[in-house]
Amino acid sequence: MYQSIFRPGLFDGQTIIVTGGGSGIGRAVAHELASLGAHVVIASRRTTKLERIQAEIAEAGGSASYYKCNLREEEQIVSLFEQVLAERGAVHGLVNNAGGQFLSPAEQLTSKGFDAVIETNLRGTFLMCREAFNQYMGQHGGVIVNMLIEMWRGFPGMAHSAAARAGIENLTKTLAVEWARAGVRLNAVAPGLIDSSGLAHYGEALRPLIEQTIQDIPAKRMGTESEVASAIVFLLSPAAAYISGESLKIDGASSLWRKTWQIEDHGRWERPYDGFTAR
Repeated sequence: MYQSIFRPGLFDGQTIIVTGGGSGIGRAVAHELASLGAHVVIASRRTTKLERIQAEIAEAGGSASYYKCNLREEEQIVSLFEQVLAERGAVHGLVNNAGGQFLSPAEQLTSKGFDAVIETNLRGTFLMCREAFNQYMGQHGGVIVNMLIEMWRGFPGMAHSAAARAGIENLTKTLAVEWARAGVRLNAVAPGLIDSSGLAHYGEALRPLIEQTIQDIPAKRMGTESEVASAIVFLLSPAAAYISGESLKIDGASSLWRKTWQIEDHGRWERPYDGFTAR
């Protein structure tokens, strides 16, 4: 049984879409919202995991449905909102949690790999926001929460994802202004190192780096999926009614102190410039 920190019934009568709801943070968000009375629509490229999460939510007494949706396919995104609105009549909230990336030095990134991450993370988020607005929120208002990463000083090893998420942050700010007239709020969350099922995708080879990174986090631990979910739920809730266009960091202060990329010794930089030194 999922136990929320928020009051019961906070989202009674609301329909909220959560992309990437089949695992990790998306699963925690779905459980959190369902436990608070929302009907949660979980969407992902593969339905196997979605079936399991729907069953979990139902067993806990919540309400959920699921749809297959690939964020790289525009027609599937359009269809997702059409189907949800036909069945539910409203989309009160949207959590753009889904995304994908992989570790790679920038010089080894192929254009195909770079484009795939940009299309999924940035373009997919934009299309989800656009359809939410055009098909419902533009006339009725609503709340959108987008997903970022801890990218404030770059993200060495994930140039593609850092570029996409930086674009999402600016998109969030831009749409918060453009769509304020319609009563639509948009914010973003930026998780740091989270003890999530998503870490398994990177394999055991990354474990030593994770352990080292934990030592460089002021909180001296990873965050939890539920801590991120709670922040997202706060931004969706009436408690955040005067907050829009913001990015909430959930990182144990790691964005203020981070050392995750070793710089090897070298002498490759130009000699120091001094305009008063004779040439």
